[in-house]
Amino acid sequence: VQLQASGGGLVQPGGSLTLSCAASGSIFSINDMGWYRQAPGKQRELVAVITGGGISNYAGPVKGRFTISRDNSRNTVKLQMNSLKPEDTAVYYCNGVINKINYWGEGTQVTVSS
Repeated sequence: VQLQASGGGLVQPGGSLTLSCAASGSIFSINDMGWYRQAPGKQRELVAVITGGGISNYAGPVKGRFTISRDNSRNTVKLQMNSLKPEDTAVYYCNGVINKINYWGEGTQVTVSS
């Protein structure tokens, strides 16, 4: 089982980016999927999580700006990020509980800078 993330990049403050993550391999079940981020010198933190039934939860700093969604038929999860701020700069990691095992994808860099 693998999680492959894409969509990071450089964006100006106030801009938008969409991160995508696809799960592949021998998949029998996927429960929660989510996004975490780790800024330089900081611990990895939860950004947003979505259950298999579509219930989402967000970290305080991103509420109202980020939207997590998933497509169960394609085993994908997306993170739409709007009104980006410099403090959103981090490596973003996709996470999923697949076949009752916690998996991490490789990180994708998001840099918010003018």
